[in-house]
Amino acid sequence: QVQLVESGGGLAQPGGSLRLSCAASGSIFSISYMGWYRQVPGKEREWVATFTSGGKTTYADSVKGRFTISRDSAKNTVYLQMSSLNPEDTAVYYCNALIAMNFRRTEYLQHWGQGTLVTVSA
Repeated sequence: QVQLVESGGGLAQPGGSLRLSCAASGSIFSISYMGWYRQVPGKEREWVATFTSGGKTTYADSVKGRFTISRDSAKNTVYLQMSSLNPEDTAVYYCNALIAMNFRRTEYLQHWGQGTLVTVSA
């Protein structure tokens, strides 16, 4: 009953920028936090950034100073502005959110998007 849909992935040159979006929809009562993870084939999924309902943002050291996470609570949407991209940022990026649904308002569950591929290459 909840969907997370990412968009904005694609090809970027080293030093370039991309902006990812993730919109949550469905029977949503409340969203605690929204964030981003990424995964390279053959490696574990790694956390990238989080935006809490209180407005706090946190970043992995590998992206700090280059990526910016923001959130539009009215639209249940989170964004990831990625700048100064390098080939090591190439990965499938997944949206993640902790959501309570209308029919079970005291229980927050994790939800994941389907992923969007970001490729950084000259």
